[in-house]
Amino acid sequence: MNKEILDGLKQEGLKAIYPKGTKISVQMGTCGRASGADEIYRMLEKELKDSSIILKKTGCLGLCEREPMLNVFIPGQNPVVYVDLKPKIVAELLPFWKKGETPEKNSLMQLNGKEFQTNKKGLKNAPGIKKYNEIPFYKNQQKIVLGNCGFIDPDNIAEYVARGGFSVLYDILTNKKPEDVIDTVDSSGLRGRGGGGFPAGKKWRTCRNVPAKTRYVICNADEGDPGAYMDRTIIEGDPFRVLEGMIIGAYAVGSSNGYIYVRAEYPQAVETLKRSINILRENSLLGKHIFGSDFSFDIQINKGGGAFVCGESTALMASIEGKVGEPRTKHIHTVVSGLHDCPTVLNNVETWGNVPAIFSMGVNNYTKMGTKGSKGTKVFSVVGNVMNNGLVEVPMGMSLNEIVNDVAGGVPEGKKLKAVQTGGPSGGCIPVALMDTPVDFDELTKLGSMMGSGGLIVMDENSCMVEVARYFLSFLVEESCGKCTPCREGNYQLLKILERLTKGEARSDDMETLEELCHTIQNASLCALGKSAPSPVLSTIKYFRKEYEEHIHDKKCNAGVCKALFEYEISTENCTGCKLCLKNCPYEAITGKKDEVHIIHKDKCTKCGICFDVCTFDAVMKV
Repeated sequence: MNKEILDGLKQEGLKAIYPKGTKISVQMGTCGRASGADEIYRMLEKELKDSSIILKKTGCLGLCEREPMLNVFIPGQNPVVYVDLKPKIVAELLPFWKKGETPEKNSLMQLNGKEFQTNKKGLKNAPGIKKYNEIPFYKNQQKIVLGNCGFIDPDNIAEYVARGGFSVLYDILTNKKPEDVIDTVDSSGLRGRGGGGFPAGKKWRTCRNVPAKTRYVICNADEGDPGAYMDRTIIEGDPFRVLEGMIIGAYAVGSSNGYIYVRAEYPQAVETLKRSINILRENSLLGKHIFGSDFSFDIQINKGGGAFVCGESTALMASIEGKVGEPRTKHIHTVVSGLHDCPTVLNNVETWGNVPAIFSMGVNNYTKMGTKGSKGTKVFSVVGNVMNNGLVEVPMGMSLNEIVNDVAGGVPEGKKLKAVQTGGPSGGCIPVALMDTPVDFDELTKLGSMMGSGGLIVMDENSCMVEVARYFLSFLVEESCGKCTPCREGNYQLLKILERLTKGEARSDDMETLEELCHTIQNASLCALGKSAPSPVLSTIKYFRKEYEEHIHDKKCNAGVCKALFEYEISTENCTGCKLCLKNCPYEAITGKKDEVHIIHKDKCTKCGICFDVCTFDAVMKV
């Protein structure tokens, strides 16, 4: 490929993004497909068979709570996003779209933010429909890595080029030395988004300076945190961005071989990557003499078997080599001796996705975002007890309060926010009193948590923090590779103590034992999984110590979560005798006549909670 072909792809891509006729793009990320986007796409494919309307697929715009979603582009008008769709609703709207109209029904917004205006000006507003920057979920975001997701066709290289794709790579390969590239990345302050937060430029420079014939670059897409799906969404929505970042990194460190280590549980992401890599090879953007330069580089895909520990660098590299995915001691770092004992740069999906943006924006503009020690933006998957579950990208330094309440809409059903867990299962739980903390690598570490890869779990007032700690420990015990004793045995014992607390079998000295054991595991474990595993326990003891004391000494769970520590009773004052709880109880544990107070028989009650859920008079209580 040369500059003329790149310019031609740009023009082709602009025509695809802004066609002369109507275009419908169905958001077909995994979240959309799980919500029914496949059915909607097949329906539109059938209905538009003889139509001039263009039907396309795109990635996820981040608001997973409102899937299935699609975009409608009418020539000369900003694209309109429709949400909460079902085939019946699409059937009602389709005649309007065919006429070039965008009705308000099920519309969310029009994509008129600055993120969606590249290379195209003068588009009119869709009448009566809110603008992108009027939607709370989007207006406080700053999309860099997610800038194309949900807007372009991820399989169309021309659309990526039209949005500036591969222009950075062309400029680097024709005008910059590898050392210049490293200097730029170093100056940007980019830190690894996979959890460790290590400066990317420093890592790249060390790797390049190690004398070696062979060097490797690896993309870690082994996303194993419960509730995290940042990497998957980026790959499904904008794979070429990640691949361009890897090619730039390979040129900088002097590598001709790259790997993407991706979870086998991400079949759509895997297939997207396969198609994208083949497209790049066909366009001479992977392989020999990229852009006619002396630089050659290719990428292979390795599918991981779902081992959480393989998110750790040495375990991941062992897995690529065909060995058991276990970590090793890092007396020699992987940038010096990594994959096949060669210098290796490992960054995650989001980190690689930032690289093209640093060069296209310029270091000065990039470093204006974020805090002194954490530059740029961060992608979070916000899940749990929150109004708008989804994927967000915000500037580093935005507070937890802003992310949870302003962007994600806060806790639903009038309940109160209790805590937020950051950093995945090995992260810490931060109480509502500290929600004004700015989110960056250093501030979260001070609170006993961490940035991690970007999972953010919101918990309301009905969450039991002892049970939360028990849940995450159970995950980490299951995922431990078992190589080192502190992690294998220590975390197992932590879990056993937490299980005693939730079953009402706590011992008076359990608190002291928990804390002592946590510190031992942190200090003696081999890898980051073991060292960080006690974080959910230590942080919940630090901020919610009273709940532990209630579980240990009073044998009470005031949140009403630990079944062994509460009973269901029916209030004589509130019960109206409507028989709703009686009819819905699957174990016939409730008796009573119509219009008279009902009774729960504790010998039959399994505490399933159905009576509590169906009662509309607040008569069923946890005591």
